[in-house]
Amino acid sequence: MTLAEVDVSAWAELEGAAADPQSAFRYLNLCSVDAYGRPQARMVVLRRVDVARRVLEIHTDVRSPKWQEISADPRVTILGFGPQSKLQLRLQGSAELNGPASECAAEAWSLLPRSTRSTYMGGPPGDDIGERPASEGTAADADGQAFFGVLIFRAETLDWFQLRHADNRRAVFAYNHLGALTSSRWVNP
Repeated sequence: MTLAEVDVSAWAELEGAAADPQSAFRYLNLCSVDAYGRPQARMVVLRRVDVARRVLEIHTDVRSPKWQEISADPRVTILGFGPQSKLQLRLQGSAELNGPASECAAEAWSLLPRSTRSTYMGGPPGDDIGERPASEGTAADADGQAFFGVLIFRAETLDWFQLRHADNRRAVFAYNHLGALTSSRWVNP
């Protein structure tokens, strides 16, 4: 494959993963840095991809540590691995947070099924559970919506790495703030 084909295929893989719960790239590792300078990694669900702008959409609870970490430092890394294809995608860039009052979050919330909405009810992530609140009715939906946020990740670089029996391959791509490819090159794996 050429560098251009690698770039297109990587983004097609991500775009397909946003619509396919069975895709290896549907669940990605989001890495940020906490207030003590320690790297923090957690799995997130890829909800939407805008290939032209090199943007990934992820939903999160605004009370979560990742929301606080990204509020303080929007630079993040997203990592995914496809075990069948033996393909690793590592994206670096910045995250924009859209809280519950934003148009972006309101639109995303309106598209969520009730089962997904219920994941935003209850106490803050990481707190002791105690007794679980009832999750029925529109009041419960409204309560969950108050904690729902959308993280918009804009890729600045993509590090594409494919493991092979012999001759591993690796390429690095850079994008401008509009998502246009500005450079690409093969690098040593």
